[in-house]
Amino acid sequence: MKKIICKKEYDTETATIVKKVTYGSYGESDGYEEILFQTPDGLYFVYVNGGEDSIHPNEDISRISKAKVEQWLAEHI
Repeated sequence: MKKIICKKEYDTETATIVKKVTYGSYGESDGYEEILFQTPDGLYFVYVNGGEDSIHPNEDISRISKAKVEQWLAEHI
């Protein structure tokens, strides 16, 4: 998935996975995944996707600052 945010491209195909977290099993309507990525330029973003009853019912990308990365990782141990 690709998304342009503030004139910067965030692409799951070219970025490196830092951490992947899944909740539930594949196919469950309330299951979802959150994946922290780092771009080749050193920027971070979170990709989310899930079932229709999950907190992430739609595929999306949101940027995350370097300062928030440690917090995100601590919350997703």
